[in-house]
Amino acid sequence: MNFYQIIAQAEVAGDFWQRTYYGNTVSLWLTSFGFVLGSVILGKSIYWLFSKLVKALTSKTKNTLDDLIVDLIEEPIVAAFIASGIYFSLSILQLPKMLEGVIAKSYTMVVTLLAAWLITRFFEAFYQNIVQPWAEKTENDLDDQLLPIIRKGVRSIIWIVAFIIGLNNAGYDVGAMIAGLGIGGLALAMAAKDTVANVFGGFTIFTDKPFKMGDRIQVGGIDGTVVEIGIRSTRIKTLAGRVVTMPNSSFSDSPVENVTIEPSRKIVLNLGLTYDTKPEQIEEAIEILKDIVAKNESTEEDVITSFNGFGDFALNIMFIYYITKDEDIAQTQTDMNLEILKRFNEKKLDFAFPTQTLYNIQAS
Repeated sequence: MNFYQIIAQAEVAGDFWQRTYYGNTVSLWLTSFGFVLGSVILGKSIYWLFSKLVKALTSKTKNTLDDLIVDLIEEPIVAAFIASGIYFSLSILQLPKMLEGVIAKSYTMVVTLLAAWLITRFFEAFYQNIVQPWAEKTENDLDDQLLPIIRKGVRSIIWIVAFIIGLNNAGYDVGAMIAGLGIGGLALAMAAKDTVANVFGGFTIFTDKPFKMGDRIQVGGIDGTVVEIGIRSTRIKTLAGRVVTMPNSSFSDSPVENVTIEPSRKIVLNLGLTYDTKPEQIEEAIEILKDIVAKNESTEEDVITSFNGFGDFALNIMFIYYITKDEDIAQTQTDMNLEILKRFNEKKLDFAFPTQTLYNIQAS
């Protein structure tokens, strides 16, 4: 290859780099792509630097605050570097004015939302490390119910304010947009009347306090433990282990039975003895039932026993006793029933069961 051929090929290569596509040369497109690739690589490098080196240094200090700050800022900073690199790579290109405006406004919105993300992470760290442990130490249950709602409310406010600020900085007339939303406010209120009813129902729960988190309640055929009280709905974990979400307005329309706050659990038994049982044995059975209650530490002293009827196949004894609050209801019932069976068997007090007598009548 002679000198002139080398010069010719160099000129062809130079012409290729200077070719124009969509208003920009090939070299400029590649430069822009290089900035994008470089910003991604830089962001990944910074993330690695934070996760390996900086965290290794902060882990050696006695103070946990620096570890927390590093965890909070590493991801938003990496995202900001990548977003800035993409914006700068696009800004060096010759683009239509309208597209340049869209890119500038989008970048402004992205930066604002990244700031909101960082603020939200700081708030979450403050809530989880300071507010929540403090609430768990207090004896008042009201803060346990209100704090999750306040947490969601603050997070929503941060994002709403950031979105409004981002739109305003991007050049949009936020006031006119809000006014336009106000025109459809009436229609929106009509469409959201159920939501409004649920919100007011939530305030009713907080003010009247028919139940609190951790209480076992029965409402609308649902029996379970309250696991979360929200501003719009309440979650109940049923005895089967399933979580049921109920709108708060339903608690205004249906009676709520709070099982947890009952002073004691009332147990009613109807015992049937055979018809050959003597009156003295009925009296003895009643005394045995009273003695069983008196000797069981999980029951209260109050007991009601009564020979209350002649059944179709049994002499009925009504037995009512009360299990003390916070005792194991199932185990107490088991102990009581076993003791009744044992004592009645010792005294030859036979339980009745349905019987029939058949008569064979022959025609004469």
